[in-house]
Amino acid sequence: MRVMVLVKANERSEAGEMPTTEELNEMGRFNDQLVKAGVMLAGDGLAASKEGKRVRFDNEGSATVVDGPFAETKELVAGFWIWEVSSMDEATEWLQRSPFRDSEVEIRRFLVAEDFGAAFTPEMRAAEQRIQDHLGDIGGDTATRP
Repeated sequence: MRVMVLVKANERSEAGEMPTTEELNEMGRFNDQLVKAGVMLAGDGLAASKEGKRVRFDNEGSATVVDGPFAETKELVAGFWIWEVSSMDEATEWLQRSPFRDSEVEIRRFLVAEDFGAAFTPEMRAAEQRIQDHLGDIGGDTATRP
């Protein structure tokens, strides 16, 4: 099962404060463990929301662009991983080994084709497969991976 691990923003990350050398070393060691175990597929930190934009769509599909920064820091994401694990319990066990302090991190399962039921028709599955074939196996598919 693939999961996304969402590292929540805090006042430091939203202020654009970079991690210390020690914090970077700790996270690097943790990432090395994830890679060696075959768990980590991708991961990165994100710039503060002051550099971001939100696009809101109304019922007719009209878009409104809102420039950052965004007020609710606790609702923002400061970084992410994509992990391949056997279960949500395994993901939780890995996360509990991380070097985070005074943080909140969320784990969410990626949807797979079966989650969509009959609405995800054979034609849609074929179209999704064509997209994945084009992208290559980078861990970015949304519906066809078991």
